[in-house]
Amino acid sequence: MIPGGSVVNTPHRDDSPVLITEAQPSYDDQQAVRRRKYAIMMSFRIPCLVLAAVIFQVWQLWWLSLIVLAVSIPLPWMAVLIANDRPAKKKEHVNRFRRSHQAVESRGHQVVDGS
Repeated sequence: MIPGGSVVNTPHRDDSPVLITEAQPSYDDQQAVRRRKYAIMMSFRIPCLVLAAVIFQVWQLWWLSLIVLAVSIPLPWMAVLIANDRPAKKKEHVNRFRRSHQAVESRGHQVVDGS
């Protein structure tokens, strides 16, 4: 806002940081993400077991209870596999200087022989 009260329209500016390296996240950051994935997946196992018991006791739907139980059985194995997997490399644009071949020399040069 200008002191006179008018609004100045400025073009949209991208405030995101410029990526200048292809370095991967640190191992501590990767491990934190892996622990979070493992904890989230394992937190579904106990509720699945409780839900299977409730379905069987309350509604006597043994087949639905078995389905919920069958879903909860491979969860620890899947959680370990997913948590131990390295994260995929991100395809990010690295801001590198690339000069144009015509930027320095735009035309041919006359060669002068000094002999």
